[in-house]
Amino acid sequence: MNPYVLATLLSSLGLGTTLTFASSHWLLAWMGLEINTLAIVPLMAQHHHPRAVEATTKYFLTQATAAAVILFASTTNAWITGEWNMTNMSNPAATTMILAALALKIGLAPMHFWMPEVLQGLDLLTGLILSTWQKLAPLTLIIQTAQAFDPLLLTTLGLMSTLIGGWGGLNQTQLRKVLAYSSIAHMGWMIIVLQYAPQLTLLALFMYVLMTSAAFLTLKLLSTTKVNTLATIWSKNPVLTTTAALILLSLGGLPPLTGFMPKWFILQELAKQDLPLTATVMALAALISLYFYLRLCYTMTLTISPNITTSITPWRTQTTQASLPLALFTVMALGLLPITPAMIMLIS
Repeated sequence: MNPYVLATLLSSLGLGTTLTFASSHWLLAWMGLEINTLAIVPLMAQHHHPRAVEATTKYFLTQATAAAVILFASTTNAWITGEWNMTNMSNPAATTMILAALALKIGLAPMHFWMPEVLQGLDLLTGLILSTWQKLAPLTLIIQTAQAFDPLLLTTLGLMSTLIGGWGGLNQTQLRKVLAYSSIAHMGWMIIVLQYAPQLTLLALFMYVLMTSAAFLTLKLLSTTKVNTLATIWSKNPVLTTTAALILLSLGGLPPLTGFMPKWFILQELAKQDLPLTATVMALAALISLYFYLRLCYTMTLTISPNITTSITPWRTQTTQASLPLALFTVMALGLLPITPAMIMLIS
């Protein structure tokens, strides 16, 4: 892609998200989301491959549907209340529609069906943008209007997302689909605690972005998109294989890795709010997710690939990818648990 076009698209992505961050007016927020969608569509379709075009079409249709529902709901709310302000969401039908549309935008269950299919059709770097940056603007809107939503609905969305995110990833052979289901499960963790401690939602989002960025950049460096090619990488790059396995375990939330911190805080907050059953279901859903991360780690580190492998063997070619971002994200995805006391001070 032409570097000038790429710079324009990436700056438009930044502009759309920033516009949504800064707005308290529904029309401006909607405009930011639309700029975001239109900026990522050419990035998704840049490889003229049928899968990429199909993924782009699916993504565009779901995002356009969500944007139309947001516009309709905010217009309805403005018609009834007389103002476009986000803080004044007094109409229950409008707030439910907006929550459904924003859930569709970020891929919360049961509006998650597009996410694995779209991510599977993209290259790893565009998939990284879709899994991290594209979640920021809709999540900001959900956090800003959280007090207007029905608490039972938020809890249901959170529980369904963590369970479906864990269950859906169990039988996958494609790494991008595994990461898509991982994203759905993490979104569920963020939504479940939103009504009690929004600062924990932000902390979970920050940690999720760090760990997912490290995972995608590692897979990009290893040129791997299937589970069966993971078995061939330990001989090519043993150190990176080790850190990749640890990053996956961090995504699963195992101590003493970074991913344990948000899960620990969220379960603690749910117990404080006198919701032991919800906390138990969330912990069990985390175990389901952990199983498929462990499966990937097992394939990567404890199996030797057969002599006749169906996958293309990755050669020891020099990579053009900058290794500094990967190194930074990996260190943060593995070693931030010791700053937990500082985090407790910040969020309490």
